[in-house]
Amino acid sequence: MRWPAVVFGALAFAAGPVMAQTGAEAFHWVDFHDSKDAPMVQWVTRELTAEKWTAIREIGVQWDSAVVVTSLRATPQSAPPGDTFTVWSIALSKHAVQPLLHGVNPRILNWTTFGGASQLVPELGLVYDDCWGCDAPSTFFTTLYYNYVDHAWRARWLRGDQAAALWSGGTVDGVVRTQVYGLLTEPPGRDVLATWNHYDYGKTKPAEDYVFEYSVDVGSGLEQTQRLSSPHAEEMEQRLCKANPGQADPALAELARGQDSAICRELIGMTAKTRPVRRPTTTPPANNRGQSLPPPAKK
Repeated sequence: MRWPAVVFGALAFAAGPVMAQTGAEAFHWVDFHDSKDAPMVQWVTRELTAEKWTAIREIGVQWDSAVVVTSLRATPQSAPPGDTFTVWSIALSKHAVQPLLHGVNPRILNWTTFGGASQLVPELGLVYDDCWGCDAPSTFFTTLYYNYVDHAWRARWLRGDQAAALWSGGTVDGVVRTQVYGLLTEPPGRDVLATWNHYDYGKTKPAEDYVFEYSVDVGSGLEQTQRLSSPHAEEMEQRLCKANPGQADPALAELARGQDSAICRELIGMTAKTRPVRRPTTTPPANNRGQSLPPPAKK
């Protein structure tokens, strides 16, 4: 599993004086080998005593709440990639433990700005799968963020354990499906995630496109899921085929896939051909006599 090892700030045990810190400054990944973090490790372990888990993988603290990732191995002989992980929100003052989601093969990415440039608490990107070693695994994306109202960690776009659907390994006989997704940044710095599924039925019936946008309303802070229709869908398809979040932040490179597909190459090629080209004007205006005639002779 790939987890970030960067420590961002001091450990927060109380909400009072720490709330003045910005979100990034107040967040802290617990170091399991640091004696200063040992009390937090012991505290979280005690809070999870009644739950099912094999190992505590990560503990991140934001003011008065901790986001905790645990793994569960079916048997001592089971392969590590098959471990089931659970993301928990644990209130430091209320002793409340709440599971947020379950999955396999988690990949914590980096901070995102779905709430816009003025977002007080950055949201941590998380990509995960729903199964390992199965015939048709699916990959999902969510962000983990601190909720000011609940004083707890939350996850975006969840329906059970499924968040924003990025990729599916399933196939349908007679149908060619192309999948494209990407993280996009809109001015003045607000992230959105978009996905495009193109279904080609051959001569059976016309092709179908499903374009979805996952975002967060800046005013309310609530997540939004919207299926785009024409012409917004076509505009988003072109943007998706050019998406490259890894250029701005290599840690977010995983949030782009399908840009090398045949349908994207064709779309980008068509866009380049139809883009108007400004040609230089070579015909002089009608009243232009130029400077080629010699000056009149002096009398």
